[in-house]
Amino acid sequence: MVATRAVTVDAPPGAIWPWLVQMGSGRGGAYTYDWIENLFGLNMHSADEILPQFQGLKADDVLPLGATGPRMRAQVVEAQQALVFQSEDGNWVWAFILRPEGETTRLISRNRIAAPDAGPLGRLVTLLIMEPGSLIMERKMLLGIKERAERLARIG
Repeated sequence: MVATRAVTVDAPPGAIWPWLVQMGSGRGGAYTYDWIENLFGLNMHSADEILPQFQGLKADDVLPLGATGPRMRAQVVEAQQALVFQSEDGNWVWAFILRPEGETTRLISRNRIAAPDAGPLGRLVTLLIMEPGSLIMERKMLLGIKERAERLARIG
C-alpha cells in the first residue's frame, strides 16, 4: 500500500515541526481520533501543546506505537524539512515532508507499507478496511497538526 496525503498549513515549517517530532505513544500522540487508536491499545493522547521533553528527536530514535505495535525508527531527521520513519522489520516507511510555499507550508505524509506474507484474504482486508481507515485517520492527523501549527504561528 502506498498513500500520499497532504494539507496546506497557514504557517511556516517551524510551527509544524515541533508537532511532528513529539508524535508517538506516551509522547504527543497522533492528533487523530485517540479513542480509535486506544481501541488497539496504542496509548495515544494527542497533545495540544509543545512538549519540550520530546523536541530532541534524532536519527535512530524510536517512535513508539503502543506497547505491542511496530517499532518505528527515525531514519531521516532534517529539521523543518523531512522526517522519515521505518519499521524495524522494514515493511513500513512513513515520511513527512515540509515544503514552504510562500507564506504557507505544504505538509506531505507518505506511507509505503508492504505485507509480504499477505494472501488473498489479507489483501482484501487491506483494500476494504485498512486503506479507507488509513485515509480517515491520516486526514484527521494532518488536520490536527494543521490546526495546532496555525494556532502556534498566530501566538508565536
